[in-house]
Amino acid sequence: MSRPDDRRLETRSPANARGVVVAPGLELACLIVDQSSTGVRLRLDRNLALPNRVVLVDVAQATAVEAEVVWRKGQEAGVKRAGTASSLRGLVPSRLAAARDALMRAGGR
Repeated sequence: MSRPDDRRLETRSPANARGVVVAPGLELACLIVDQSSTGVRLRLDRNLALPNRVVLVDVAQATAVEAEVVWRKGQEAGVKRAGTASSLRGLVPSRLAAARDALMRAGGR
């Protein structure tokens, strides 16, 4: 049951997955707190300013999705998916090369 003040269009399901936020000059560990088909709520490792566009890496799934940062509050952020998740296993497009490198440094396979 949703709260009356909840403005989300889609219900979110709880998650507890390790992630990495990647952008030019930025690689930041995070926790994927909950998600829906259109967005994800993140708990960041540190309170840093994020650029408007990032790539979110799901370490356990070895996937990356391009996303737009839509809100920030302290160490939490909400991102809107800007496409579908792409696998980081095997060959990846050049735009996701930094995400694949971040996945390897985070211990993903």
